[in-house]
Amino acid sequence: MKTQPITIAATALLALSLAACSGMSKQDQNTATGAAVGGVAGAVLTGGSTAGTVGGAVVGGVIGNRVDKDKK
Repeated sequence: MKTQPITIAATALLALSLAACSGMSKQDQNTATGAAVGGVAGAVLTGGSTAGTVGGAVVGGVIGNRVDKDKK
């Protein structure tokens, strides 16, 4: 069973659904974007493993949350 295409498609769908959240603050948008991009990157780098996808999403979300925080 090929899980990588399914994982990438699910992560892309999640990213598109998060794009509809226009009422979010800039920091929330950065967190969601970072999580989506990190999830896709984690899935690609680990060959579609669940742990890689979740780990990438967590790391991406943390990085996205910290972006622009020091500029305020």
